[in-house]
Amino acid sequence: MFLIVNRSKNRGVPLRLMAGLVLMLSGAVPSLRAQGGDFDEYKVRFFTFWFNAKPSGSIHGTLDTGNIDLKKDLGLPAYSTFVGKVDWKFTRKNHLYLAASPFNQSREIALHRTITFQGQTFGVGLTARSQFDNIYWTVGYQYDILRRRRGHLGIGLQMSLFDITAKIQAQAQTLNGVALPAVSASKTLLAPIPSAGPEFRIYPLNTPRLFVEGNVYGMYLFGYGNFISSGGTIGVALTRRLSINGGYLLGSRLAVKNTNNRLGVRFTQQGPIAGIEFSF
Repeated sequence: MFLIVNRSKNRGVPLRLMAGLVLMLSGAVPSLRAQGGDFDEYKVRFFTFWFNAKPSGSIHGTLDTGNIDLKKDLGLPAYSTFVGKVDWKFTRKNHLYLAASPFNQSREIALHRTITFQGQTFGVGLTARSQFDNIYWTVGYQYDILRRRRGHLGIGLQMSLFDITAKIQAQAQTLNGVALPAVSASKTLLAPIPSAGPEFRIYPLNTPRLFVEGNVYGMYLFGYGNFISSGGTIGVALTRRLSINGGYLLGSRLAVKNTNNRLGVRFTQQGPIAGIEFSF
């Protein structure tokens, strides 16, 4: 803006000009303060991701002597699912969040070796249907130990609940001239797992249009097992409230040791993710 001043003898002009400048600056200060705030300023944020997961791992029944490989023995394929998260930032540096991701897969396969699950034997060549379900819930608290205009570094403490069901069944059938009866076995594991780790988001180009974020959570549980999860994404803001994100997710790597009354599980989900983010 350009100001043209008439240099006359009227002293009221400079006074009126000064008053006008004060009013202009007083109106501009709140605007400048808003522009100088955090790029990721929000109260509630919703994440919804498509997840192309590649599962791997094994199960170990409570009456068994060996592991059953989820891919080699049961043929569980890659699958598509979703990951959802709600983040409530109730102060500038404090968050509460809830996340969930379901895994539900079944597969019919001719067994290439004899396996035993929960004391039931499934012979080589037998056509069996396997089912592996895992619903993953997480509730957590995060504190941003560093928060600046171009990003933050936080530490999260969370409790994850894994609701896992493994089932193998085979209908009555004839194999090599021998009539075999129907056989079925299943086992459920409800595993609460605590974990902790760092989380970050940065805006490398000093603009809210582009950001990079990632996290690593884990916990070693001694005789019980261990857990680790990690992921990283790049986001592009389409508007102040809406962005699109993409990256890679090590959804979870869970190991729960087998005991006489507990299902043993080693389970990993990993793969690319893509989705949207809403901030309010």
